[in-house]
Amino acid sequence: MKTLIDPAHALREGLDDIRREMQLPARFPPEVLAAAEQAAARRPDAHVDRTGRPFVTLDPASSTDLDQAFALEASGADLLLHYAIADVDWFVRDGDPLDREAWVRGTSQYLPDGKVSLYPPILSERAASLLPDGPRPAVVFTVRVDPSGMARLDGAERALIRSRAKLGYETVQEAQLPDAFAAFAQRIHAAEDRRGAARVDAPEQEVARDAAGHFTLRFRPRVIAEDQNATLSLACNLAVAQALLHQRTGLFRVMAGPDAKAEERLRNTARAYGLVWPREASLAQFQRMIDTRDPKQAAFAQAIHRAGSGARYQPYEDGVTPWHAAVAASYAHATAPLRRLADRYVVRAALAIANGEPVPAVVTEAFSTLPKAMARAEGIGGRIDRAVVDLAETVALDGREGERFGAVVTDVDERGARIQLCDLPVVARVATDGLMPGDPLTVRLAEIDRRARLLRFEPEDVPGGGTAR
Repeated sequence: MKTLIDPAHALREGLDDIRREMQLPARFPPEVLAAAEQAAARRPDAHVDRTGRPFVTLDPASSTDLDQAFALEASGADLLLHYAIADVDWFVRDGDPLDREAWVRGTSQYLPDGKVSLYPPILSERAASLLPDGPRPAVVFTVRVDPSGMARLDGAERALIRSRAKLGYETVQEAQLPDAFAAFAQRIHAAEDRRGAARVDAPEQEVARDAAGHFTLRFRPRVIAEDQNATLSLACNLAVAQALLHQRTGLFRVMAGPDAKAEERLRNTARAYGLVWPREASLAQFQRMIDTRDPKQAAFAQAIHRAGSGARYQPYEDGVTPWHAAVAASYAHATAPLRRLADRYVVRAALAIANGEPVPAVVTEAFSTLPKAMARAEGIGGRIDRAVVDLAETVALDGREGERFGAVVTDVDERGARIQLCDLPVVARVATDGLMPGDPLTVRLAEIDRRARLLRFEPEDVPGGGTAR
């Protein structure tokens, strides 16, 4: 899971249950492993030599499946991003065992104690990963960013690259990054602000022990380099999307923003956390005020992430402008082919377009079938995420039965009232009459079922004289 880490292994038993429930594969079939061994030995012979360009990678320090490496340079008033993306298509051939298995898996799936990879580790963490231990085949997108932050795809080529350093978010020093790194991020952020984008990356949650020895949920603050690095992928994906649209083809990531009901629920969540959200400010405006270094604002960022209508994939359609509300623009996924099946096909299309070639028919056909495959994989990922969060909440509250907590009602429906605890990033439901969205109340933790990952709260006081059921 991308949003929760468990250094104390408090979730181990429950995570094993989740793996069984989700029927996650424990290993790759023998024919897939054999195909991966053969593919890893394949020598690039269609790649220009760009090993002299000073590429580096920037990821969590423990990551070994490195999709992206980058180099930056000035070009007059513009900045050029040379963004090297792992050339997965060089290793995986249409219809081979690796390809067939990838269509079954769709994405890598993440849990706090490990991942279920899209491709075998000999590829995803060695031969195809952009590690700094030798030349690697890549597709290098050259993205031109003007002073206003507008990103445009200048070119794409298959190239051999050599990463100079594997930099980690937690340890990177400013001197290790390209001179234009911060300036590039400033341009992209400024363009986001002008578009009215509402993108806020929530920090990771962590299960940790507190001073009393109890497990608790807390947020790991994002470091500046992490947010700056995110602008590289954003710029590349925006530029690729525009190139695809211009050629009337492609696969796009689309998402509607929270509807009026979801936004009202978020206002009540903000109230629970003691955050002041001016009534006249839109969600996008308020999001840009969030400081995720503050635990309650970080928790609110998580709530926003969960409140959207859900992102999905959409192939190009004449007369339809694909739109991603969080970035306030047309957007495509092209920068993580080691972890997402769809990216491999978007990269192939963009590479062809940038070189004046027709998009291969197999890619165009895949654009119509990928949405279903990706929706299935992301559905599994969503269920994993929810199960892991539920598990972490039961572990964090274990032994606290009978304690009272302040809460705010975020919404009410036929299943009862949804509540947000005021001092913990925990959402729950209570069955009660007489509650309205926005009502404050006190609840008592009545029961914890760790195996079922369930918390049961009972209201102690109900505004307006209602009664608990």
